[in-house]
Amino acid sequence: MKERFRLPFDEDTAAALLRSAIEGEVCRTGGTFIRSDAVESQVRSLAVTLTSGRRCGVMLCGLCGNGKTTVMRAFQRLLNVVRIPDNFHRNVYGMPIVNAIHIAHLCRSNYDEFLRLCDHEMLGIDDMGIEPTEVLEFGNLHRPLTDLLTRRYENRGFTFITTNLVPQQIRKLYGDRIADRLNEMVDKIVFDNPSFRK
Repeated sequence: MKERFRLPFDEDTAAALLRSAIEGEVCRTGGTFIRSDAVESQVRSLAVTLTSGRRCGVMLCGLCGNGKTTVMRAFQRLLNVVRIPDNFHRNVYGMPIVNAIHIAHLCRSNYDEFLRLCDHEMLGIDDMGIEPTEVLEFGNLHRPLTDLLTRRYENRGFTFITTNLVPQQIRKLYGDRIADRLNEMVDKIVFDNPSFRK
């Protein structure tokens, strides 16, 4: 069985590193980092998930503007800094982040590149649920996110997802099979704090 990704730190160290990376990402974009109970709870939940290796990823769910994409980008930058060797020790882990709309576009316009994206060791999917659920590629009907998530489920690739959908909406949009697979694949962290955008 394929070894699952996990941060090689204890939960407290991982939480401190994640908090620092998030603060850096907020400052990089010109914002002010607001330390609150909600943010601390999200950081702690993420640290638990990323150090346990019990799942093949994480899904951040919540309304618009409450920091999900910022947290995913902060994790991406943290990977670049700590340079964790991958399972085969040929490389270090890195995680491209791709918007869900771009994934649908890629599925329609460059299917080979879409398949390569599906097979990345790690992948960040931003704004799952805003993409068209079906696309035509030379007369072939594809369901981009359904196809991608199915392939990542089979390959056990680490997947970091942000979405404004709640679990019931995911089931309605993608079907029972994908909803059940996501339940096995990812830990869900709910961002229920209000928007940081003013």
